[in-house]
Amino acid sequence: MGQTLTGLLTSVRAIAGRPGTPTRARPGGGPDPALLAALRHCGDHLAELAASGPLTDARRTRLIASIGALTTACSTPGADAFDALLRTGQQALDSGGDAGARLALALADEATALRARSKGAWRLRGNALDALGRSEEAITAYERHLTLQRNTAASRDVERRIATLRAAGDRIDEALELAGAGDAGGDGDTDGAGAVRLSRRLPVAEARVAFTELVRLRTTERGAADPAVRRLAALYAEHRRLSDRDLMADPLLGGAEPIGVPGLRRFLAGRTVCLVADTPHTAEQEQRPGSALAALIEGYDLVVRCDAVRHAAPAARTDLHAVSLRGNTPWKGPRWDRRATARLVFGDPLPHWRLALRSRLVPGAQDRIGDATLRRPLHDPALLAEAVDAAGPASTEYTVLRLLDFLGTPARVDLIGFEGPAALPPREREWIGARAGRTDDTAVRITLG
Repeated sequence: MGQTLTGLLTSVRAIAGRPGTPTRARPGGGPDPALLAALRHCGDHLAELAASGPLTDARRTRLIASIGALTTACSTPGADAFDALLRTGQQALDSGGDAGARLALALADEATALRARSKGAWRLRGNALDALGRSEEAITAYERHLTLQRNTAASRDVERRIATLRAAGDRIDEALELAGAGDAGGDGDTDGAGAVRLSRRLPVAEARVAFTELVRLRTTERGAADPAVRRLAALYAEHRRLSDRDLMADPLLGGAEPIGVPGLRRFLAGRTVCLVADTPHTAEQEQRPGSALAALIEGYDLVVRCDAVRHAAPAARTDLHAVSLRGNTPWKGPRWDRRATARLVFGDPLPHWRLALRSRLVPGAQDRIGDATLRRPLHDPALLAEAVDAAGPASTEYTVLRLLDFLGTPARVDLIGFEGPAALPPREREWIGARAGRTDDTAVRITLG
């Protein structure tokens, strides 16, 4: 990380001051007060991390490195620290937990103060509020992002998220009206059977508790056979389905969070991505301390590896692992125990795909797993809708690249090490060649439009 956590905290405090430090003017073109406030938020978070003991989570390690980059940008005269601020906010969100989401929201607030017309800042604010379960505020931030976003294709996942949040709120409004709670737009429901506060303005976790209690009370009062109670129970189930926070773990998915196309778009949005070939040469260079290739790979936001990774070290960073099911009994292969933030499993038919997940996923080895909507991106009519190639199945690397290209949300995608033995089939190289923006000794850069 370039310096210890304690050393970074000292640097942050030296630039921005300690909690409660009054906002000061910009002497001699120093950092903007909003940037100093952002650094103070980062300092508070670093202090909490330092007090929590040794760090073993790679996501928190990347957040600390991002805070270091923001600190450097803020202390460099003439440097534009805004992009570093947004990256730090995204890394805070990716680090998980309410503390990370609260830091992301604090940084997003400072970013919108700096640049009120930054679509990236408003989206970060919406994502942070969404992660904290503050749905109505998230909708407002997402809508502000949409007014600034001119690329309608890049806005579709935000539009779908707004629709989902609104639909969940509508279920609450209907439930309150059905339960005789009076004005659905008010603070909620209170009656003689006990106090129940339910509102679409509540954080998601609190709304779920209140909704559960409302269903329990009405069932006790009127009985489960009552038509209004049956409708209330259906609304409760729909609200749970529409809410994507604190989902009950699916035993088929090894405790991982299932993600579909919108979730994968959000996971990739604005990130730099490298797809690393699994060759002895690349693995040896990647493991060599101080090598240029290791530094290159570490500089990306997301590292993608495919199929059975035989040469890279078991602990080599893998943010996205993609695997294709092959053969007549794909559920009998080795288990997917390489640690990855997200895993995509490509395969058909659906029963084989489900059985493979049940048999080969390792609980705790992934935080997210692609759902059935992502299992055949090349041929799914809702995605690329290509005919099955008579020449044989596509490589996993090609499938991943086509999916990233279709989604269109990564900032950049590079291929690393795909030369010689790792070269892709001719038809796949042709597709890549048509999109290659730069080629050098280590990477083929693909510019996604």
